[in-house]
Amino acid sequence: MVPRHVQLYRSILSEVKKSATTPGKRNRAITAQLRAIAEKGRQPENTQTLQDLQNALLFFRSQREYKVLLHRYNPTLDLTSEERIKATANRVGLDMPVTS
Repeated sequence: MVPRHVQLYRSILSEVKKSATTPGKRNRAITAQLRAIAEKGRQPENTQTLQDLQNALLFFRSQREYKVLLHRYNPTLDLTSEERIKATANRVGLDMPVTS
């Protein structure tokens, strides 16, 4: 059976990997910090560290889900203001006039 701190560490790394802007790449500094925290979780009297790891895992999962929902329900988020106006006009069935 895998110790709880190792399981949490692996889950957190998986979430960091999923949320990375470049697929498959992780920030080495974040990974090193998480490893140091997980190492503290090895000691049986250190239940606070396990709680911190669980909180970090919950945070990373929540942030990833938030990004997914934000893009799903606000598709014009990444557009420029001109593109956003055009997309909004198209949504209600209008065409923007051609300007030169």
